[in-house]
Amino acid sequence: MSQALLSITEASKWASDYLDRPVSQSNISYLIQYAKIKKYSDEQKKIKVNQEELKKYYDEEVVQKQQQWKNKLGNDLDWGLSFAHLRESDTTKHVHRLHPYKGKFIPQLVEYFLDKHINTHKKKIYFKEEDVVLDPFMGSGTTLVQSSEIGLHSIGIDVSDFNCLISKVKVGKHDVVKLDKTARNVCFKTREFSQKVFDDSFDEQLKEKLSEFNNKHFPNPEFKTKIRKGLIENEKEYGEGKLKQFLNENREFFEKNGTKDKTGLLNEKDMNSFLNKWFSKRVKQELFYYTKLLEKIDDGNLKNILRVILSRAARSCRATKHSDLATLTEPQIGPYYCRKHKKLCTPINSVVKHLIRYTYDTIERLKEFSNIKKDVNSFVIHGDSREVNIFDEVKKQNPEFYKLLLNQKIAGIFTSPPYVGQIDYHEQHAYAYELFDIARKDDKEIGPLFNGQGQKAKEEYVEGISKVFINISKFVKDDGDFFVVANDKYNLYPIIAEKSGLKIVEQFKRPVLNRTERDRQPYAEIIFHMRKV
Repeated sequence: MSQALLSITEASKWASDYLDRPVSQSNISYLIQYAKIKKYSDEQKKIKVNQEELKKYYDEEVVQKQQQWKNKLGNDLDWGLSFAHLRESDTTKHVHRLHPYKGKFIPQLVEYFLDKHINTHKKKIYFKEEDVVLDPFMGSGTTLVQSSEIGLHSIGIDVSDFNCLISKVKVGKHDVVKLDKTARNVCFKTREFSQKVFDDSFDEQLKEKLSEFNNKHFPNPEFKTKIRKGLIENEKEYGEGKLKQFLNENREFFEKNGTKDKTGLLNEKDMNSFLNKWFSKRVKQELFYYTKLLEKIDDGNLKNILRVILSRAARSCRATKHSDLATLTEPQIGPYYCRKHKKLCTPINSVVKHLIRYTYDTIERLKEFSNIKKDVNSFVIHGDSREVNIFDEVKKQNPEFYKLLLNQKIAGIFTSPPYVGQIDYHEQHAYAYELFDIARKDDKEIGPLFNGQGQKAKEEYVEGISKVFINISKFVKDDGDFFVVANDKYNLYPIIAEKSGLKIVEQFKRPVLNRTERDRQPYAEIIFHMRKV
């Protein structure tokens, strides 16, 4: 094999040209870190990669797989709508990353249909500035955010109160100076409480012991390379064996108590079941202390931003394995063998570092978005889209926007309804509902995971989505455009359209390739373009 060595920068440029899409330096570094390709160094000890090895990796893992995906998913796909060339930083720009949310679409997909560009697939401009766009399944507010960025008025409806909270924070107008001062104050008071009550030396020593043990038994990248090449027959058995060895060698250490001032502990009896099950003692205490500080804040808008910060930190610090953060399986308090990182890991035992990082990150993202969003209305309704009177809700809180609505009505819809039996939308944020004592409305969800995917569930789904479209159609102008993003593997949307008094005038079929879930198999997704009959 040729030993043509490239620097990280050179490799990034070469790969971008070879794949005809942007490949960042961090993409190349990721391949080295996770032993996808070997790391070399030159005489100046600078990191290099082998061009032939890089080409072989992309040929096997990208070029061939994309052809397989085309063969599997069909030739009628709009591959431009895969947005596979985008970096994660592009799809999570500004406020889109304020809080994790399962099942949201990437902002570029929304922007594609709302903005003024046309191409071989999108032959018409559907929305113009000052139009009103509605998302009856708002989720975390992606449609509202992109509408604000483009210059469209928007309305979002969601049955989940916490989803509404996230969306209001994203599109709201905020006093960033006041936020900066208050958020830092609450964050650092929580840190002071934690340092007073808990012994940091325990976690520091544990980190040192794990690092020493991992360097010996799971050296990087050698161990990852052995796993990838199949040189270790049973990864799980090997990892569990080494975990047992580590725990035996450090039995006395784990018997120590990490608390130094028990008189400062808050009463855990006031904490709900999810918090008690999925968080370590220290994290629970820190979260609870932060919520007590929130009770003293009178500004509701400011309090909501801090709730989003705390909820984001709480999600990152649940007592679970790294590979199970998206879908919890069982609590994990102590060290464990991590399939994701190929070494012994331990759940996070303090929320403070995440609070500090997310506090700064949230402030910066809100600042960034405030500089680019247009002066338009972004209205959030907490309600059931099957029955809510949109105009009445707007009239109560924003009379000027109500006048505009009466004059021009809603121009169209861009939404992604829940898929049948895939996600429990309230349960994914169970920690937030308990932390902030927010009422749940699981029974109002359409197509939840807990209903399954049987015939009855499909019939209820069709009925629920149809009722939504029938209700919201009253507020949309007669020639309005409905864009509905769906993975319609059960072919339900032609039935839904007919029951709703809509007709499907066009379909855009896109491959979904960029996925973070453990099951990364691609699938085809359809954007149904509908209009009133």
